[in-house]
Amino acid sequence: MKKILTVEGMTCGHCIGHVESALTELEGVTVLEVSLEAKKVVVESAGEIDAESLKKAVAEAGYSVSAIAEG
Repeated sequence: MKKILTVEGMTCGHCIGHVESALTELEGVTVLEVSLEAKKVVVESAGEIDAESLKKAVAEAGYSVSAIAEG
């Protein structure tokens, strides 16, 4: 499963680290690609991860998800 998140509030490398750390704690996440310039995070997982879990993890890291698309 692949989802593309638009994440608001990321401004630097530390922001990327916070978002990556939060998302890799979700069970099943296998790959993350973060683009600071595009405000996009590509999440790949072995199984299905619901949108609310993704939003919650990003929110707990201090950022917000404005959109989620299927990859």
